[in-house]
Amino acid sequence: MKKTNVLYLFSSRSFSILLLLFFICPLLVTAQKTERYEFSSRHMGTTFRIVLYTQSQTLADSASQAAFEKVEELNSILSDYDPNSELNRLSRTSGRDTAVVVSEPLFKTLAFAQKVARQTDGAFDVTVGPYVQLWRQMNRQMQPELPSKELLSKTGSGVGYQNLKLNRQTQSVLLAQKNMQLDLGGIAKGYAVDEALKVLREHGINAVLVDGGGDIALGDPPPGRMGWNIEVLTHDSSGVRDKIMLSLSNKAVATSGDLYQHVEIDGTRYSHIIDPRTGLGLTDRRQVTIIAPDGITADSYASAASVLQPQSALDLIENMQDIALFMEQNEPDGIRQWMSNEFRVLFETKAN
Repeated sequence: MKKTNVLYLFSSRSFSILLLLFFICPLLVTAQKTERYEFSSRHMGTTFRIVLYTQSQTLADSASQAAFEKVEELNSILSDYDPNSELNRLSRTSGRDTAVVVSEPLFKTLAFAQKVARQTDGAFDVTVGPYVQLWRQMNRQMQPELPSKELLSKTGSGVGYQNLKLNRQTQSVLLAQKNMQLDLGGIAKGYAVDEALKVLREHGINAVLVDGGGDIALGDPPPGRMGWNIEVLTHDSSGVRDKIMLSLSNKAVATSGDLYQHVEIDGTRYSHIIDPRTGLGLTDRRQVTIIAPDGITADSYASAASVLQPQSALDLIENMQDIALFMEQNEPDGIRQWMSNEFRVLFETKAN
């Protein structure tokens, strides 16, 4: 009897160990097989890049392809360059006193834009299109000249977010003035990276980064890490280039500024970013980085903060939850910087 009991106890324990290993081993194998994959594709006038971690090359390929297809679909809706986009078709209805039913992506983007426009008193305004078109034409000239006051006044007759009327019940849009032209350049890519990230998550991929030419949406961190390493460009007071490194996950980052796109006229540098209230390119050499829960928020508020006076931009962001701002501007006595409390927390957490 004693031998039987000993044998029984030993067998029961062994079975428990084997059962435990049966559940643990597949998890270990899965973790070991997780690999990094990177993809890139041209959309919306820039390069979209996807970095993801998964166990399957086949899954990585199919998921990234689906995400890029979503971005291209959104481009056909939100683009101001494509004459056949839904956005441009809508713009051609301006002044007809007719509300147009639009797709969900377009309505959602316009509704968010209008919220930001009201908060910023028009510093962010997607009806800025006529001014944008004017400056694009000017930039193509061999010797660009500032538009006259008369031309600015005529061009701006259709500019003003108050002329953009939305009806949530019918998901329709009315452009109340003639010659309106919507431009989603300060918000569309942020929305696109959100939607691409959503597609990847629907495929079961959560450790992912989507970069749409500087508009970045982040999912879970890479395996074994606390977050994605995100570099924020900065300078010291004398203008020497530097950087701030942050570790972030499940957030979005957008940077706006005139570092690369600008034109110089009569010794003054004008940004490609247009102030909707004046019709002129910005002359403040400024760079703004916003960190927010999603891309549409980060992109639009980075655009708005580029137009607002620095202290007004800082005050706006400080009164909002879960949004961080870092901003620097080239002034006569050197580079001046602004940092919101939320950004300071992220910076100090990384430093520690």
